[in-house]
Amino acid sequence: MAATPHLRPAPGSIPTAPGVYRFRDKAGQVIYVGKAKNLRARLSSYFRDFAGLHPRTQQMVSTADDVDWTIVGTEVEALQLEYTWIKQYDPRFNVRYRDDKSYPYLAVTLGEEFPRVQMMRGAKRRGVRYFGPYSHAWAIRETVDLLLRVFPVRTCSPGVFKNARNSGRPCLLGYIGKCVAPCVGRATAEEHRALVDDFCSFLAGDTGRFMRHLEGQMAEAAEEMEYERAARLRDDIAALRAALEKQAVVLPDSTDCDVVAMVEDQLEAAVQVFHVRGGRIRGRRGYVVDKVTDAGPEELMATFLSQIYGGAEGEDETGGTGTAVPREVLVSHLPSDRDAVARWLSEHRGSAVDLRVPRRGDKRSLMETVEKNAREAMSRHKTHRAGDLSTRSRALNEIQEALGLDEAPLRIECFDISNLQGEHVVASMVVFEDGLARKSEYRRFSVRGSGEGGREQHDVAAMYEVVGRRFRRYLEETAERGEVARMGGGSGQARGGDEPPPGKFSYPPNLVVVDGARPQAQAARRALDELGIEDVAVCGLAKRLEEVWLPDDEDPVILPRTGEGLYLLQRIRDEAHNFAIAYHRQKRAKALTGSSLDELPGLGPRRRAALIKEFGSVRRLAAATAEEIAAVPGIGPKLAEAVHAHLSAGPAGGGSEAGGSAQHTNDGGGDT
Repeated sequence: MAATPHLRPAPGSIPTAPGVYRFRDKAGQVIYVGKAKNLRARLSSYFRDFAGLHPRTQQMVSTADDVDWTIVGTEVEALQLEYTWIKQYDPRFNVRYRDDKSYPYLAVTLGEEFPRVQMMRGAKRRGVRYFGPYSHAWAIRETVDLLLRVFPVRTCSPGVFKNARNSGRPCLLGYIGKCVAPCVGRATAEEHRALVDDFCSFLAGDTGRFMRHLEGQMAEAAEEMEYERAARLRDDIAALRAALEKQAVVLPDSTDCDVVAMVEDQLEAAVQVFHVRGGRIRGRRGYVVDKVTDAGPEELMATFLSQIYGGAEGEDETGGTGTAVPREVLVSHLPSDRDAVARWLSEHRGSAVDLRVPRRGDKRSLMETVEKNAREAMSRHKTHRAGDLSTRSRALNEIQEALGLDEAPLRIECFDISNLQGEHVVASMVVFEDGLARKSEYRRFSVRGSGEGGREQHDVAAMYEVVGRRFRRYLEETAERGEVARMGGGSGQARGGDEPPPGKFSYPPNLVVVDGARPQAQAARRALDELGIEDVAVCGLAKRLEEVWLPDDEDPVILPRTGEGLYLLQRIRDEAHNFAIAYHRQKRAKALTGSSLDELPGLGPRRRAALIKEFGSVRRLAAATAEEIAAVPGIGPKLAEAVHAHLSAGPAGGGSEAGGSAQHTNDGGGDT
């Protein structure tokens, strides 16, 4: 695969001004739209080193047959034109955000003569004002039912409204006071429109004005001894308060903002948006996206903001196709072209928009909550995708075909190494059977040797050791089971008719996946060959470009970027990485918590944690000077002197508690 030879423009023909460019295929269809501050620099990057491009970008460039561009005056104009062209052409190589579910909205059809309040899903329509989204449809129904007591607006369908107008009899809501019944002339179009405007104002956050107005009316009725009217107003106030209580208060009353958090991995990204109006969470929405290029979170955030707020003009009045831009947009990652995006948002809003990452206070806490929701949404999406039987079967078949296996790898084991500059070296083994995690068979390893050389050489040596230990135990347990079976009479049964229980490493995988490139895969293959195991395939999965490496091949195997096979391998690798990291952190914590520092007065858990975070281990701490220890936040000069003297006098600096090469000789159980 290579770039089309004539695709590259002549040197010097590309301007250096900001602009927007389009790649087209042989049929003239636009397949990618991009923007750039400097068109020459951006377009040249596609042709300088084709082999170094992201696989998806390579596919786009090799598919393209022509490229053109349009010069604009500013980066803001480039952002707007890019958004317009993406909506117009829907290029298949551009990032496409999609809802992770179909959220319901509370909608008001302001474009009708008698506006109607209803629940809506799907694409937004002109002339409709939306509130939400809500997590559940029943939440909308409860909110509307409470508010109809105070704002009795129309909620019936066009058919019911027409029948009531023809018959001259209102529906049930008209009889019980939850609709002013404009269908039979009890309210004019103007009176009903004013009621609808109040309903929308209340939902938009102008709650205090209505509460004060009703409380004043209730007090006035009580003074005039109109107790029945005062009681009704009291119940109306209670209904409004109940509706408000369903919306969590997270920020001061004057705060209007959207909080946008993004989490990503190598293949996908998940975004959660919390809409805060009047200090209350009025709605939330989630999106997921397949990453079609090597774009980082900053570029993905810029693309997301242009898509969610594009076409938002005028929504506050009549609705629209986008989301209204608030005064503040708080993001987890600043867009790559932050100033241009901020100016573009300000133009859409008609006034200044503050685009930033919150660093402290309530807004930072809310951002952390939104980030947790984004991580949970990503996890749910992966679980749902992995739980589909046909998808799992397709993934295993893709892996079988790509690696040239004789059969689909129904059992896959993945190994990952974790360490901190050669200390607390650990490894993990995770097991997937039929595309699903078997967490009961996960195993952890403490690597015995510290290794020599650089990080890559150390990881290779650790991988060789761990894979060898795992399959050595497999051979030992297989031999033990065979010996027990022979003692039972050679019929495959132990004495007494009980089959010997399987060991912790009794079942071999069809495929071993290691986190790394060809050197790690070769180390695993060498360990298997030395044990005489030839029926287990080995591959490595490199993080940067998600390349699959076979031990004997000089070139990697490139799986389709959006294919289920690569998705499964990546999920297995990430599971092994997280499992190894958790064990590594546990060992680091034990190295300090269980050390002689526990005996030192004045050094509590927080200060011990601060020291281990700064130095990594007790051994490094013992080698530090008192001045270096005193530089750690929370550690004063006197305590630093005490720590230094304590470690200098004791054996902590060279013992196993330093965590340099903690040796576990048992290979049983979860820790090996």
